[in-house]
Amino acid sequence: MNEGEKKVVSKMIGIYCRSKHASGNLCAECLSLQEYAFQRLETCRFGEGKPTCAICPVHCYKSGMRMKIKEVMRFAAPRML
Repeated sequence: MNEGEKKVVSKMIGIYCRSKHASGNLCAECLSLQEYAFQRLETCRFGEGKPTCAICPVHCYKSGMRMKIKEVMRFAAPRML
């Protein structure tokens, strides 16, 4: 699995958690989201050729988790630049 994608997701969740939950480490909710995202990345049927989630034809996240990761990405992406 692409470790680079895991690193990006981890950084995004970290930025989100520090800003929204005022935590030095990931809170339980964000840690759970990160573990779920890693598990989904590891089992992605596209493997190394995986498209970005926004254009992927397969939605592998459960509805609630998909909404949460979108929220995290919308918040964190501009702050990563």
